[in-house]
Amino acid sequence: LDGRETAPEKAHRDMYLRDGQAVSGLSQKGALAVGVPGALATFDTALRRYGKLELGDLLLPAAEIAESGFPVNQTFYGRVASVVQTLREFPEIQSVYLDAELNPFQVGDTFVQPQLAESYRLIASDGISAFYNGPIAVSLAEWMRDHGGILTQSDMARYQTKFRPPVRSMYREFEIAGFPPPSSGGIHVAQILKILEFFDIPSMDCHSAEWIHLVIEAMKRAFADRAFWLGDSDYANVPLGLISDRYAKSLAEDIDATQASQVPRHGTPPHADKALFGSHTTHYSAADQEGYWVACTATVNTTLGSKVIIPGRGIVLNNEMDDFSAQPGKANFFGLLGSEANAVQAGKRPLSSMSPTLVLKNGEPVLSLGAAGGPTIISQTLVHLLLILDFGLGVEEALAHPRFHHQWKPDRVVLEASWPSSVIRALKNKGHKVHVVNQIGAAQAVQRISQSQTFRGASDPRINGSSMQW
Repeated sequence: LDGRETAPEKAHRDMYLRDGQAVSGLSQKGALAVGVPGALATFDTALRRYGKLELGDLLLPAAEIAESGFPVNQTFYGRVASVVQTLREFPEIQSVYLDAELNPFQVGDTFVQPQLAESYRLIASDGISAFYNGPIAVSLAEWMRDHGGILTQSDMARYQTKFRPPVRSMYREFEIAGFPPPSSGGIHVAQILKILEFFDIPSMDCHSAEWIHLVIEAMKRAFADRAFWLGDSDYANVPLGLISDRYAKSLAEDIDATQASQVPRHGTPPHADKALFGSHTTHYSAADQEGYWVACTATVNTTLGSKVIIPGRGIVLNNEMDDFSAQPGKANFFGLLGSEANAVQAGKRPLSSMSPTLVLKNGEPVLSLGAAGGPTIISQTLVHLLLILDFGLGVEEALAHPRFHHQWKPDRVVLEASWPSSVIRALKNKGHKVHVVNQIGAAQAVQRISQSQTFRGASDPRINGSSMQW
């Protein structure tokens, strides 16, 4: 179920260029950064098709939390503090997320959102039409008109979710079901797994530099393909051959198991002329006793999105327009490159790295997982799959395992600081440029334990989340 944002009808390929050069700030903050929001329509569609409760039953408890507030923790404080200078540029959002002195609320303070509570109650009463066709859409359009934006009431009213066939592939005895374009996650998680299937991964040590090296080399090749081939499949030709065994074999044969290699450009998969499909991020996974499994990833992109709040409504708007290629070869906020396949176009959905994934064995679901963290979503999801499927780790162990990431450009390996210095040295000796960070992303997972037919959930120990079972 695709609820990705869309470009407004007045959007065009060169809208972020000034004197022929991309101005990154235009797509990252303010009125021009906002895509037509899709989350509410998506949740409503899913609820109507699969749920038991009414939308209002779910929104009213959220309204109570927004109104009464919650205590600020260190993570929340840190995120707001990281963008405080930008928040001070926008009166509407600073009035909600900053105190009277225009500083972030301190740890332990109670953070309240009374306007958001009112919006939730309005939607609970009137349905999503209040957001897409009613007073909330009017408030949004008026602000856009007054601040040089292009998103209109008509854009809001036209928004529709889409059901798309998943990316389905095999990895050993497991079927991997991932999300199709405009997400790149499903294709490239599958592509990297297919490359690695040509190596004896289960015989390796998941704490070794040798294992990390092979996975990194596969990541580099997939991200090079992502930069050139991927875009909204309703507008771009996404090749069938990207997840073919033949193409994976050719990429695997190009990997040197002992040394880092240069990947100067994307590959050319077979059937490149045939499309694979017809014409601040949150992930959660869930499963129940009736056989329903959910992997859901949602985002406003960067921390607090465009830094725009709909006046009087308390709703933070995304900056998903930055996920388009403002200019081919120009990096976005996350350092990702793109091509004409992901150029801005009216009605088009921007490319993402979101990778909600379901795993089946013998036709039965056994695992739901996904992550938050920009392009590291792909690497997190991939590594967790390898740890669980190849090395037999439980979901708690897999999510706690040290992480690593490579996205082709820039040519460097990002490692969590929890990796031993011996591993870091070994990777450098193989020719890798290493960049160490405190942590990478945040993931969630649900696993079915086949022997007991019970579920096990895990929330990333790096954040303040939790898993619940009842």
